[in-house]
Amino acid sequence: MPLDHTARGVFPIAPTPFHADGRVDLASVDRMTDFYVATGATGLTVLGVMGEAPKLDGAEALDLATRFIRRAPALPVVVGVSAPGFAAMRALARAAMDAGAAGVMIAPPNTLRTDDQVVTYYAQASEAVGADVPVVLQDYPLTFSVVMAPGVIRRIVEANPSVVMLKHEDWPGLEKISALRAWEGAGEMRPISILCGNGGLFLDFECERGADGAMTGYAFPDMLIDVVRLSAAGERDAAHDLFDAHLPLLRYEQQPNVGLAVRKYVMARRGIIASDAQRKPASPMSAAARAEVEYLLGRLARRDPRAAGRIG
Repeated sequence: MPLDHTARGVFPIAPTPFHADGRVDLASVDRMTDFYVATGATGLTVLGVMGEAPKLDGAEALDLATRFIRRAPALPVVVGVSAPGFAAMRALARAAMDAGAAGVMIAPPNTLRTDDQVVTYYAQASEAVGADVPVVLQDYPLTFSVVMAPGVIRRIVEANPSVVMLKHEDWPGLEKISALRAWEGAGEMRPISILCGNGGLFLDFECERGADGAMTGYAFPDMLIDVVRLSAAGERDAAHDLFDAHLPLLRYEQQPNVGLAVRKYVMARRGIIASDAQRKPASPMSAAARAEVEYLLGRLARRDPRAAGRIG
């Protein structure tokens, strides 16, 4: 099922489960995928920034993507293929599509400095992976140091028909969503899907500004799914109440360096994956951080019982 501009809902960014010795934990891959399907995810994204993709070799990356794709045949799976050069990007993109991926996600290299350089890069990247491969444009200036104004995104979208989705992770970025949707409404830009990242930190208002949902990670992706569903149903207060209950933990998980450790710790605690192990180099949680997370989970459990125990 190739990705297109109608994609909506939540595409969780899947972390890569590891054993303590650094091997990929395939049993946890299967368990986590089943959890995403059972909780109502509408898609799945693998080999993203928080999936520790740079720590995998080429064969591991393709094997991991294929495992997710085969485990969730009913879900469109987006595979991150960002790479320093187009040869490696094309190889992984074509192999992932052959394995059944719905599309690929491409982030800009941090060497780009001008608008024209950004536009040219995506034209060349789209050509490299093939015009038949649906592309997710990843706009994440806080990590990649590449700023894309709304006009730059419109230029990329108009010049490259294969770009069908924006992974919106600008911060602040609400006005960017409004600008893009206004151009679409006026017929000045073709429609694209907009799914938002940043750990869901602004998802409540992003949905109200016109985002189609989320493409991000959080230890409670089921909460993100509920917020998107409630927002789409017009249940604004219910969406915000649920989101606000999770906001302290969501904020804590957004810390640079330690955020992935927090996410894996909670997911392991919930029984979604077997271990919170990361592949080295890694930033583990301190005892103090674990105590703080436990405190936040205890408070959250008063509002959302999912924080109180394991999923199975």
